[in-house]
Parts: sequence; C-alpha cells; structure tokens
Amino acid sequence: MYQWFKPWRVLSVLAALLFTSSLQAGELVRIAAASDLRYALDDIIELYREANPAANVQVVYGSSGKMTTQIINGAPYDIFFSADIAFPKRLEQEGLTATPPAVYAIGRIVLWSNTLDAGSLTLNDLTSDAITRIAIAQPAHAPYGLRAREAMQAAGVWEAVQPKLVFGENIAHAAQMAASGAAQVGVIALSLAKFPELATHSHYLIDDNLHNPLTQGYVVTRRGGNKPEAMHFADFMATEQAHSIMEHYGFVMP
Repeated sequence: MYQWFKPWRVLSVLAALLFTSSLQAGELVRIAAASDLRYALDDIIELYREANPAANVQVVYGSSGKMTTQIINGAPYDIFFSADIAFPKRLEQEGLTATPPAVYAIGRIVLWSNTLDAGSLTLNDLTSDAITRIAIAQPAHAPYGLRAREAMQAAGVWEAVQPKLVFGENIAHAAQMAASGAAQVGVIALSLAKFPELATHSHYLIDDNLHNPLTQGYVVTRRGGNKPEAMHFADFMATEQAHSIMEHYGFVMP
C-alpha cells in the first residue's frame, strides 16, 4: 500500500536538519525524476544544497515508464520520483524498493501554445482545421501523455485529433515541441506552463474530471536504502519549504 506523507515524517525532517552539517561529502545521490518535475525539483535541490553544502545530488529527467524499466534492468538510481505512483508500486512488487510508495503531489494538464491564445481554447477547439499539429507525451510510457489521451477521449475529440498528434518522448519534450513551433498546441504539465519562460503565454487548465488523477509517487530504491543521504533528501521533500516550491509550480500537495 502507498501512503501520503505523515506528520511524523515532517518532525523527523526537522530533527534531521539539526545535524545536516555532520553529513559527509562525496556519496553521490542519483535521482530519476519525471520530466514534469524539471523546474520544481531543480529549485528544491538548490534549496537543499543551501541547507546541506556537502550534498552531492544528481538528477536525470525522463518518462516514468522508461525509467521504471531502467531501474528494473539495474540502472543505479537511489530515488525515483514518478509522475504516476503505479510505477513505484511496480518496483515495490519487484522487490527493488527500500521504502513503500508515497504520494508526493497531484499533477494537472493544460493546453499551451506559443502562437495561439491557449487561455481561450478548449479541447473541442483542437478539432479546428486551423490547428494541424498537437504535441502530447507518448501515452505508452509517459503518464502525462496517457492523461492527455484520456481527457481527449472523454471530451469526444480523440478520433478527430489523432492525425494531428506529434509525440514527445516525455512531457518536457512535448512542451519543447510546442515552444519551438513544431506543434501549434501542446497538452503539457501545468508545472511546465508555470515556468517563467513559458508563463509569458496563457494556458487552459483541463478539467481533471476528464482523466484519471495524476497521482505522483516516489520511492527510495533498494540501492538508495543503503545511503543515509538518499533517505535524508527523500525526507526533505516532505518539508514546508519543498511543498511551497511544488505549489508554486501548480502541483496539488497531499
């Protein structure tokens, strides 16, 4: 069973912060993270390093499905932040985790465009002949792409827009395609639409009743369970400081 962050975990973090100066430099903590976290997690890591100058943290962003496969095949990641808690649960079933899957945020999807006023668009507008290319993440392995497909199916436009779809390897790639003009509209993560460079353009928040929740979960891997630094960073994600950054990028916090 997965779990939400518990109040006692926050207390443990506060206690841990009292001895952060005792952490030794050098032990690398490798994080695999869903690409919707690209800006939020970068900010959190920067904040963590300010509190823990000796910290040695590296993060790789990509699609949750592909990273799950990589971890199963032995990729040396210590923590996995997924855009869908189903993937950490799969790792738990494979015996590859040191902690139970925990929900760290709920994501949202939006319509975004570099050339159109996306704030005035709806999913029904995607069928317009004026829109010829729509970027989404690949539904086969990217949770945000799967939720985009679900929303368009629920809105009754999926069949009509399929010939217009161009697929990104992950949600950050789909956003890049929309930003570069390779697609006129993108169905992207709210967390990316709120990044300053993209936030200069409006977005349309897609009704979350049209798709399954983007319940995002994390685990410390079996490899990371042997590293106090990995457990320490995972606990830092439960702090008010980290939650504030996540909320700034549009994530709904547990």
